[in-house]
Amino acid sequence: MAAVFALALFTLLSISSSVNALSSNYYDKTCPRLESTVTSAVKKAMKNDRTVPAALLRMHFHDCFIRVIILIISIPTPNLQHTSTHECRTSFGCDASVLLASKGKNQAEKDGPPNISLHAFYVIDNAKKAVEALCPGVVSCADILALAARDAVALSGGPTWQVPKGRKDGRISKATETRQLPFPTFNISQLQQSFSQRGLSLEDLVALSGGHTLGFAHCSSFQNRIHSFNTSLDIDPSLYPSFAASLRSVCPAHNKVKNAGANLDSTNTIFDNAYYKLLLQKKSIFSSDQALLTSPTTKSLVSKFASSQKEFNDAFVKSMIKMSSITGGGSEIRLDCKFVR
Repeated sequence: MAAVFALALFTLLSISSSVNALSSNYYDKTCPRLESTVTSAVKKAMKNDRTVPAALLRMHFHDCFIRVIILIISIPTPNLQHTSTHECRTSFGCDASVLLASKGKNQAEKDGPPNISLHAFYVIDNAKKAVEALCPGVVSCADILALAARDAVALSGGPTWQVPKGRKDGRISKATETRQLPFPTFNISQLQQSFSQRGLSLEDLVALSGGHTLGFAHCSSFQNRIHSFNTSLDIDPSLYPSFAASLRSVCPAHNKVKNAGANLDSTNTIFDNAYYKLLLQKKSIFSSDQALLTSPTTKSLVSKFASSQKEFNDAFVKSMIKMSSITGGGSEIRLDCKFVR
């Protein structure tokens, strides 16, 4: 029994240490020009494509939310008279698995239904190539993606922050696991469960939802709100009527335009708090956005962020650091982000 106790305790400590191993100065000696090199790659891409920031932020989010592992360990106490049960939640999330290419019969995450519209992978590839020229075999693709997501926000007028680094790249990427991602049709209970499974709070949920201040949504992701909403209503009554009409005009019931859709907010290339202001005006895009107004706690946070850009920025930075620190499953430093070594 003592051996079981020791083994279980070692397992707990191992999980804890793997999650807490990140450091903002991880590459200070081994690759001191890392951050400026990644920033240059993001800047260059943004000059030619204004959608790059939203793409990189979404890519990082989708990477971090995959492969949740829940480990329950029963540990006998030293006197063996009682058993202590510990539930450990960790994730192999931020391990650059979203960057891996499909191979043979294995469909990778990037080819899963929620990720088909992900793009700008070339930005990470270009950054990786430049970093490899400076520091061969030192920096993980997962760290480059985390840095690029930070730069995407900062270069769009949002806040900047020190990114904890030291992630390793994962070797497993399965399209089937993209079902773990929160869907745009989720209600508040489903959202809360999805985030809590990853150790993220309701404040994290509302703050990270603010990432919808950047980007564009295809019709398929909000069709449920503007056509055949339920058996008695065609349109979601929580949508402002004229706004719903504008969405229906670009996304008719039998839309055949491949890339039709709508901007996620009125300033979709600028990182600001317009998303929350529009949400309170009944001008949100996704059902999951509207869901934030159905709980007193999340509605209060929406109001706070709508009234203060600083409050939003501070909360977003805190939640991004928290989310991007969900690690533990990576085991290598890829030389090419598309392929395992």
